[in-house]
Amino acid sequence: MRLDIISIFPEYFAPLGVSLIGKARERGTLDVRVHQLRDWAHDVHKTVDDTPYGGGPGMVMKPEVWGEAIDDVIGDGGPRMIVPTPSGRPFTQELAQELAGEEWLLFACGRYEGIDSRVMAEYGSRLRVDEVSIGDYVLAGGEVAVLVMVEAIGRLLPGVLGNVRSAVDDSFAPGAMRNLLEGPVYTKPPVWRGHEVPEVLLSGHHGKVARWRRDQALRRTVATRPELLAEIDAETLDKHDRRLLDELAFRVPPEDVAN
Repeated sequence: MRLDIISIFPEYFAPLGVSLIGKARERGTLDVRVHQLRDWAHDVHKTVDDTPYGGGPGMVMKPEVWGEAIDDVIGDGGPRMIVPTPSGRPFTQELAQELAGEEWLLFACGRYEGIDSRVMAEYGSRLRVDEVSIGDYVLAGGEVAVLVMVEAIGRLLPGVLGNVRSAVDDSFAPGAMRNLLEGPVYTKPPVWRGHEVPEVLLSGHHGKVARWRRDQALRRTVATRPELLAEIDAETLDKHDRRLLDELAFRVPPEDVAN
């Protein structure tokens, strides 16, 4: 997969040279190219922003600079363009998996009050453009959001994770555990500072372990993200699930119960 990132702070992306993403780059699984937006500004100060039409605080990034930068980076190609912004569609595990299926992504990192909206209109007629939010809060710029998205997307590419089951078992991953958070995890030693690993995990009984993990996922989701369970497919809940949710005083849909 090819990733192009345009930013006025290319040094922000040094972390993409370490850990799993760094190894994926070394192997050629990820081809990451970071571009300095100011290289396409032609005045002596390398200006990339100006005052907003209609007044208001802050500055807006200029369309001319962005247009030249994007044109040069993509040439005759057609990447999918991602623009991080608090007003965009939510970035989810489902979207990460969708983007992991693309061959080429272009990330446009806005700053100040954002990029002139005509840039998205222009390239929306030529490319697939997604304005994406990583959460209901405001950052100083899009760089941190791009780091988040690149790691979430990159770890889903074939060969990036050492164990392919890791991505399958993630919180928010599609499948039977969708809408459930991942439960607690443990490793050796079996007792640490008086805290014992749950006995069922030492039993070697795969069915009981799977049941315990699902129960813990249900408990954690009810405690910290109950809104996720409100959207769960009732057909994925078995009788044991429903009994546990009743104990937790969580109301579930009355649809037919799975066996």
